[in-house]
Amino acid sequence: MKIGTVEIERGLLLAPMEDVTDLPFRLICKEMGADLMYTEFVNSDGLVRGNAKTRKKMAFLEHERPIGIQIYGGNVDAMEGAAREAESFNPDLIDINAGCWVRDVALRGAGAGLLRDLPRLEQMVNAVVRSVRTPVTLKTRLGWDAKSIRIVDVAKMCEQSGIAALTVHCRTRDQGHKGSVDYSWIPRIKEAVGIPVILNGDIVTPEDVQNAFASTGCDAVMIGRGAINNPWIFRQAKHFMATGTLLPEPTLEERVDLLKKHLHLAVEHKGERTGVIELRKHYSGFLRGLPHVSKIRTELMQFTEAEPILQHLTAFLEYYSPGAPAGPA
Repeated sequence: MKIGTVEIERGLLLAPMEDVTDLPFRLICKEMGADLMYTEFVNSDGLVRGNAKTRKKMAFLEHERPIGIQIYGGNVDAMEGAAREAESFNPDLIDINAGCWVRDVALRGAGAGLLRDLPRLEQMVNAVVRSVRTPVTLKTRLGWDAKSIRIVDVAKMCEQSGIAALTVHCRTRDQGHKGSVDYSWIPRIKEAVGIPVILNGDIVTPEDVQNAFASTGCDAVMIGRGAINNPWIFRQAKHFMATGTLLPEPTLEERVDLLKKHLHLAVEHKGERTGVIELRKHYSGFLRGLPHVSKIRTELMQFTEAEPILQHLTAFLEYYSPGAPAGPA
């Protein structure tokens, strides 16, 4: 797969996720083997208004490359301006969000809401592509609902308008994250366009990754919620594709050590209180499969400083055997 100067063979990508793919979590996933990562999706209206908090979401470190900045919005002019703002950060690519299904986004004509107005989506794509030199990609869904799936037409339009790669979450907007994914559309899209096609949706195990490549011919696989619950999935999937064997589950010590590292990164880049509070959403993923996980998680949620968390985790390791495997929950 080649996007601009980025060239990756059978790439494993970290999906852009609001309140999840911040800089500390991206660094963890990079260490675990993610080939290409994205920022949280960034509101175009906030960018053109000069909102400092919105701009901060686009910041990244050089060793995170290759990295993309994803922008979203329903106003063509704002998206064009946001693309120029994003380009000022010099990412490897800029991604248009045409797939977010949540009501506050989609029902305001942004995200997957653009699938209800394909002429406006085309106008937006053309405007964004023309406004920047950075390669522009797009992430979308199969359609608004089962009766309005026009993903092949969308793919053709994207290619004609200069989109450099297309990511497809293989559900419709009205499914949200429920119901079955339909990977059968990926080969049809591949037949219709020459740009890279990236598969997304329900990739949670190394076997899922292998099956996605083998059954669809996709150019890359994007992992979202699977990485929240198991940031080791990138390393595990690469090993499985290379050898046909599964790595053992991370030990208790490996899980706790990586959680501590994430904590240090969160405090370093966000400040202690904010870093600690925002880390809470990741406890379930890191501690998946540990004994008495609910009790541990409840106790950790009480802290707003880093040191008590580190002490608590160290005491936990001293009580249980650090070399014991922690199987999946």
